[in-house]
Amino acid sequence: MISSGGDVFDRLVLDTSAYSHFRAGHPEMLDQLAQATAVVIPITVLGELEAAFQLGRRARENRLTLTEFLGEPFVTVWPTTLAVARHYGRLFAELKRAGTPIPVNDVWIAAACLDSVGRLVTFDHDFKRIPGLECTVLVPRSPAH
Repeated sequence: MISSGGDVFDRLVLDTSAYSHFRAGHPEMLDQLAQATAVVIPITVLGELEAAFQLGRRARENRLTLTEFLGEPFVTVWPTTLAVARHYGRLFAELKRAGTPIPVNDVWIAAACLDSVGRLVTFDHDFKRIPGLECTVLVPRSPAH
C-alpha cells in the first residue's frame, strides 16, 4: 500500500506521465506500482494515451500493451461521472481564483483521483497546485541511466 504521513492509500492513480514512465521501466514508478493494491486509470488518461498512440508509429502495439494492463484484476478505469464533474468544477474554480490554472485535462485527472480516494503518482509538478490532492511527484531518470 502507499502511505504518507500516516495516511494509507490502497489506490494508486496514474496520470499519463506515470503510465509512460511505467512502460519505460522507471524504477521508482515500478516500486510505486509494486506497493499498490489497486491501480486507477482515469478515463481522461486513456484519451491522452490514445492521442499519443495516434501520433506515434506503434499505435497497434501500444494499444495492445495498454489493453493487457487494463485487463489486470488490480486495474480499474475510473469513469467521468457527475461526482467527478463536481470535483472538476470546484477545482477549476479554485485554481482560477488563486491565479494558478493548470491544463484542463490535469484538472479532470485530479477530479477523478479525488473521487476514487486514491493517491496520484505523476511526473508533472502542476498537480502540486491542487489543494487537497494526495500526490507523489516523481523525477524522471536522467538520460545516462
